[in-house]
Amino acid sequence: DGAIRMKDLIKTVQAKGMKSVAVTDHGNMFGAVDFFKKAKDAGLKPIIGLEAYVAGPKGRGDRTEKIANHLILLAKNQEGYRNLRYLSSSGYLDGFYYHPRIDKALLKEHSKGLIGLTACLGGEVTSACFRGDMDHAKRAALEYKDIFDPGHFFLEIQWNGMEEQDKANANLKQLARDVDLPLVATADAHYVKREDARAHELLMCIASGKTLADSKRMRHSTDKLYVSTPDEMRQYFSDTPEAVDNTQLIDSMIGELNLLVKPMLPSFKVPEGHTADTYMAMLAKQGLEERFKELPYRCDRDVYMGRLDLEVSVINKMGFAGYFLIVQDFINWAKQNGIPVGPGRGSGAGSIVAYSLRITDLDPIPYNLLF
Repeated sequence: DGAIRMKDLIKTVQAKGMKSVAVTDHGNMFGAVDFFKKAKDAGLKPIIGLEAYVAGPKGRGDRTEKIANHLILLAKNQEGYRNLRYLSSSGYLDGFYYHPRIDKALLKEHSKGLIGLTACLGGEVTSACFRGDMDHAKRAALEYKDIFDPGHFFLEIQWNGMEEQDKANANLKQLARDVDLPLVATADAHYVKREDARAHELLMCIASGKTLADSKRMRHSTDKLYVSTPDEMRQYFSDTPEAVDNTQLIDSMIGELNLLVKPMLPSFKVPEGHTADTYMAMLAKQGLEERFKELPYRCDRDVYMGRLDLEVSVINKMGFAGYFLIVQDFINWAKQNGIPVGPGRGSGAGSIVAYSLRITDLDPIPYNLLF
């Protein structure tokens, strides 16, 4: 339910005089790398986060309750970023039930390097504060306080023009005093400008397959879910200036992250006496000999062997032998276990090495395909 394009977010944050910005998509981190690159290129500090869905007391494996409480998680350092990725993936792999969910037990195991915020009215603590169920709010807040490192969990008050939020804010402020937790003031932005509220409403209709006339459709009863200015935040939270100051405290806690690491391929184990280069070359040569026995047409073996030698030398020079070994391993395993595999696609179909290793099933020589 977000209508903010990354380039518009960057321009808006810059225009409003802010130096850092967090993106916390619901349940996933699909936009993290794109956001990281664009923010860095613009000279802004990107804060990598996730608005997690937290399952109820029965845990993320339960499929009887649709509990999915919101919780903001921010990566403080590389360890936090690794934990954030793990939690996001686990939500899809182990906890998916209407939403990709984690639970408190999993969060406790992977909370290092993370900063937690109680999120919007969809959060457990915040919704309890709105209902006036302060026993529940206190119990949940103390649970989270115990899960995160000292000083790494904040009660989140928001400026969004919703009466429900105002009621929750009042109780959150009291709760902060009762359980000795810091407040942080946020603007839960779903669009960049106030004028975009109508377009955002239409977007939510499209996303949920509803019409504007549908009284049961998802909607927000406010047009203030935009990227606010520091002055607006100071003015609205004049009674709790420390909550606004704490946005800068959180910013100072977050170090430089590096999301742009090189892909890490697994190391393919080769028999003793071989390197990846020699083993790949041997398998390719043996594979081509087997292919010769299967060809329904006569061929010039010298042409094939010359092409094989050329490709092997290029692959080894480029350091890709291990990659070819990995791919042939899972492709051939799939074929041996009844899993359908295509004959080859794209430039891969032009390789005699790929054909010899049975990665592809297309002989590139008769068709003059390029390697």
